[in-house]
Amino acid sequence: MQFLSRIEEILLLAIWKLGEDAYGISIREQVENDTGVKWLSGAIYGTLSRMRKNGYVKTEIAENVGDQRGRPRIYYTLTQVGKERLQAIQLLNRVMWANVPEVK
Repeated sequence: MQFLSRIEEILLLAIWKLGEDAYGISIREQVENDTGVKWLSGAIYGTLSRMRKNGYVKTEIAENVGDQRGRPRIYYTLTQVGKERLQAIQLLNRVMWANVPEVK
């Protein structure tokens, strides 16, 4: 079984939480809110690109609306493979933490 890296897990969870509103900046903000850590864009976008190549996410380019300038937004959605990988890591975490005394 191929497991996700921790950053892949964090990003897939952020995309899952954001649903239809998962694009670069919103993903970074979600990750920063969840982890309490400031993330560099390169860490986010590099991993998103790798996850797209691995088939964990798919992308859709939004149409520019109104007077929006610059690059169009790229929205991310979990693929079936991405969902399966996320489910596998969730199960692994449950199994690994089962019967572990509280860490203090």
